[in-house]
Amino acid sequence: MTRVRVLIPQRTRVYLGCEGQSEQSYGRLLSQVAEDAGLHLHLDTDPLCGGDPLAIVQTAIRHINQRKKLRGDFAHRALLLDRDRIGLTPERDREIAAIAEENSVLLIWQNPCHEGFLLRHFEGQATARPPTSDLAIRELRRIWPEYCKGMPASQLAARIEIRAIHRARAVEEQFSRLLDAIEFPRF
Repeated sequence: MTRVRVLIPQRTRVYLGCEGQSEQSYGRLLSQVAEDAGLHLHLDTDPLCGGDPLAIVQTAIRHINQRKKLRGDFAHRALLLDRDRIGLTPERDREIAAIAEENSVLLIWQNPCHEGFLLRHFEGQATARPPTSDLAIRELRRIWPEYCKGMPASQLAARIEIRAIHRARAVEEQFSRLLDAIEFPRF
Protein backbone atom coordinates (compact mmCIF):
# COMPACT_ATOMS: atom_id res chain seq x y z
CA MET A 1 0.00 0.00 0.00
CA THR A 2 1.37 3.38 -0.99
CA ARG A 3 1.13 6.22 1.44
CA VAL A 4 0.29 9.63 0.13
CA ARG A 5 2.17 12.44 1.80
CA VAL A 6 0.17 15.56 2.18
CA LEU A 7 2.33 18.64 2.28
CA ILE A 8 0.99 21.43 4.40
CA PRO A 9 2.31 24.76 3.19
CA GLN A 10 4.22 26.72 5.78
CA ARG A 11 2.52 29.87 6.99
CA THR A 12 4.10 33.20 6.16
CA ARG A 13 5.67 34.43 9.39
CA VAL A 14 5.04 38.05 10.35
CA TYR A 15 6.52 39.70 13.42
CA LEU A 16 4.34 42.32 15.13
CA GLY A 17 6.00 43.94 18.13
CA CYS A 18 3.50 45.44 20.55
CA GLU A 19 3.97 47.95 23.35
CA GLY A 20 1.57 46.03 25.55
CA GLN A 21 -1.36 43.70 25.96
CA SER A 22 -3.83 45.97 24.11
CA GLU A 23 -1.74 45.94 20.95
CA GLN A 24 -1.15 42.21 21.32
CA SER A 25 -4.91 41.62 21.42
CA TYR A 26 -5.28 43.82 18.34
CA GLY A 27 -2.61 41.73 16.59
CA ARG A 28 -4.54 38.58 17.45
CA LEU A 29 -7.67 40.18 16.02
CA LEU A 30 -5.80 40.94 12.77
CA SER A 31 -4.57 37.36 12.70
CA GLN A 32 -8.12 36.02 13.07
CA VAL A 33 -9.49 38.32 10.35
CA ALA A 34 -6.64 37.25 8.04
CA GLU A 35 -7.34 33.59 8.80
CA ASP A 36 -11.05 34.07 8.07
CA ALA A 37 -10.07 35.68 4.75
CA GLY A 38 -8.02 32.62 3.82
CA LEU A 39 -4.55 34.09 4.31
CA HIS A 40 -1.96 31.57 5.35
CA LEU A 41 -0.16 33.71 7.96
CA HIS A 42 1.38 33.31 11.35
CA LEU A 43 1.27 36.72 13.03
CA ASP A 44 3.79 36.50 15.85
CA THR A 45 2.61 39.15 18.31
CA ASP A 46 5.27 40.06 20.83
CA PRO A 47 4.38 42.19 23.88
CA LEU A 48 7.41 44.39 24.57
CA CYS A 49 6.12 45.95 27.81
CA GLY A 50 6.45 49.64 27.00
CA GLY A 51 9.34 51.91 27.81
CA ASP A 52 10.86 54.59 25.68
CA PRO A 53 10.52 54.02 21.93
CA LEU A 54 14.22 53.36 21.31
CA ALA A 55 14.30 50.70 24.04
CA ILE A 56 11.19 49.09 22.54
CA VAL A 57 12.79 48.98 19.07
CA GLN A 58 16.03 47.55 20.48
CA THR A 59 14.13 44.89 22.45
CA ALA A 60 12.08 43.98 19.38
CA ILE A 61 15.22 43.52 17.29
CA ARG A 62 16.72 41.23 19.94
CA HIS A 63 13.50 39.20 20.01
CA ILE A 64 13.39 39.01 16.20
CA ASN A 65 16.97 37.71 16.08
CA GLN A 66 16.30 35.14 18.83
CA ARG A 67 13.15 33.87 17.12
CA LYS A 68 14.92 33.86 13.75
CA LYS A 69 17.52 31.43 15.16
CA LEU A 70 14.79 29.13 16.46
CA ARG A 71 12.24 29.14 13.65
CA GLY A 72 13.72 31.04 10.70
CA ASP A 73 13.31 34.57 9.48
CA PHE A 74 10.14 36.60 9.24
CA ALA A 75 8.71 37.61 5.87
CA HIS A 76 7.65 40.95 7.40
CA ARG A 77 8.47 42.84 10.59
CA ALA A 78 6.50 45.68 12.16
CA LEU A 79 6.13 47.49 15.47
CA LEU A 80 3.13 49.31 16.93
CA LEU A 81 4.50 52.30 18.87
CA ASP A 82 2.79 55.13 20.75
CA ARG A 83 3.69 58.55 19.39
CA ASP A 84 3.01 60.26 22.75
CA ARG A 85 6.40 59.08 24.01
CA ILE A 86 8.33 60.82 21.26
CA GLY A 87 10.09 63.98 22.34
CA LEU A 88 10.81 62.94 25.92
CA THR A 89 14.40 61.98 25.00
CA PRO A 90 15.19 63.63 21.64
CA GLU A 91 18.74 62.28 21.44
CA ARG A 92 17.41 58.70 21.73
CA ASP A 93 14.47 59.42 19.39
CA ARG A 94 16.88 60.31 16.57
CA GLU A 95 18.23 56.74 16.53
CA ILE A 96 14.87 54.99 16.13
CA ALA A 97 14.27 55.28 12.38
CA ALA A 98 17.84 54.31 11.43
CA ILE A 99 17.87 51.21 13.64
CA ALA A 100 14.44 50.14 12.41
CA GLU A 101 15.40 50.63 8.75
CA GLU A 102 18.71 48.79 9.23
CA ASN A 103 16.75 45.81 10.58
CA SER A 104 13.86 45.98 8.08
CA VAL A 105 11.29 46.84 10.74
CA LEU A 106 8.26 48.90 9.73
CA LEU A 107 7.32 51.43 12.41
CA ILE A 108 3.59 51.99 12.83
CA TRP A 109 3.20 55.08 15.02
CA GLN A 110 -0.10 55.18 16.91
CA ASN A 111 -1.09 58.80 17.32
CA PRO A 112 -1.09 59.61 20.20
CA CYS A 113 -1.52 56.05 21.55
CA HIS A 114 -3.25 52.75 20.82
CA GLU A 115 -6.67 54.12 21.78
CA GLY A 116 -6.21 56.97 19.28
CA PHE A 117 -5.37 54.37 16.63
CA LEU A 118 -8.47 52.35 17.57
CA LEU A 119 -10.61 55.49 17.42
CA ARG A 120 -9.88 55.81 13.69
CA HIS A 121 -11.49 52.42 13.10
CA PHE A 122 -14.93 53.90 13.72
CA GLU A 123 -17.28 55.59 11.28
CA GLY A 124 -16.75 59.35 11.15
CA GLN A 125 -13.46 59.26 13.10
CA ALA A 126 -10.96 59.17 10.21
CA THR A 127 -9.54 62.57 11.09
CA ALA A 128 -9.76 62.19 14.88
CA ARG A 129 -6.38 63.07 16.34
CA PRO A 130 -6.78 63.68 20.07
CA PRO A 131 -3.66 65.51 21.33
CA THR A 132 -3.17 63.38 24.46
CA SER A 133 -3.61 59.75 25.48
CA ASP A 134 -6.20 60.71 28.11
CA LEU A 135 -8.31 62.49 25.49
CA ALA A 136 -7.94 59.56 23.08
CA ILE A 137 -9.24 57.16 25.72
CA ARG A 138 -12.09 59.51 26.58
CA GLU A 139 -13.08 59.87 22.89
CA LEU A 140 -12.90 56.13 22.29
CA ARG A 141 -15.07 55.44 25.35
CA ARG A 142 -17.60 58.01 24.11
CA ILE A 143 -18.08 55.79 21.02
CA TRP A 144 -17.39 52.50 22.75
CA PRO A 145 -18.35 52.77 26.46
CA GLU A 146 -17.37 49.16 27.21
CA TYR A 147 -13.78 49.62 25.99
CA CYS A 148 -11.00 48.92 28.47
CA LYS A 149 -7.27 48.49 28.02
CA GLY A 150 -6.12 44.94 27.41
CA MET A 151 -9.43 43.60 26.06
CA PRO A 152 -9.05 40.15 24.53
CA ALA A 153 -9.25 39.83 20.75
CA SER A 154 -12.70 38.23 20.99
CA GLN A 155 -14.10 41.39 22.61
CA LEU A 156 -12.32 43.63 20.11
CA ALA A 157 -13.88 41.57 17.31
CA ALA A 158 -17.35 42.47 18.58
CA ARG A 159 -16.73 46.10 17.51
CA ILE A 160 -13.82 45.98 15.05
CA GLU A 161 -14.55 44.01 11.91
CA ILE A 162 -12.83 44.04 8.52
CA ARG A 163 -14.62 47.26 7.41
CA ALA A 164 -13.33 49.03 10.54
CA ILE A 165 -9.79 47.83 9.80
CA HIS A 166 -10.11 49.30 6.31
CA ARG A 167 -11.30 52.64 7.71
CA ALA A 168 -8.11 52.82 9.78
CA ARG A 169 -6.04 51.59 6.86
CA ALA A 170 -7.29 54.47 4.72
CA VAL A 171 -5.79 57.08 7.09
CA GLU A 172 -2.82 55.23 8.61
CA GLU A 173 -0.11 55.00 5.94
CA GLN A 174 2.33 52.67 7.72
CA PHE A 175 -0.47 50.39 8.89
CA SER A 176 -1.67 50.23 5.29
CA ARG A 177 1.88 49.31 4.18
CA LEU A 178 1.86 46.35 6.58
CA LEU A 179 -1.56 45.19 5.39
CA ASP A 180 -0.43 45.48 1.75
CA ALA A 181 2.74 43.50 2.53
CA ILE A 182 0.81 40.61 4.08
CA GLU A 183 -1.78 40.78 1.27
CA PHE A 184 -4.59 41.57 3.66
CA PRO A 185 -7.83 41.46 1.67
CA ARG A 186 -9.36 44.60 0.22
CA PHE A 187 -13.00 44.88 -0.65
